[in-house]
Amino acid sequence: MNYVYSALLLHSAGKEINEDNLKKIVSSIGETPDEAKIKAMVAALDGVNIEEVISKAAMPVAAAAPAAAAPAAGEAKKEEGPSEEEVEKKAEEAAGGLASLFG
Repeated sequence: MNYVYSALLLHSAGKEINEDNLKKIVSSIGETPDEAKIKAMVAALDGVNIEEVISKAAMPVAAAAPAAAAPAAGEAKKEEGPSEEEVEKKAEEAAGGLASLFG
């Protein structure tokens, strides 16, 4: 996971995501860089528009708060939004899709 965070740090700093830069960051946190993981990370991100991926990443949405007032006697009850379980399931699916991007 440190390699993913390192790549995101380089991206946010406007630096090129290459093997040398990743090695520097991984070394700076006291970890010995793994050449194979670094090469795999650089290869996986080659040609990927990180800004686009981040903007398209699904963020879990909190369910709307229920209305404070009860409906009037003549009004029909409105259909409720998705259940909490459905919201959690969608958030997990989205996270799984994002995780597959980084291997």
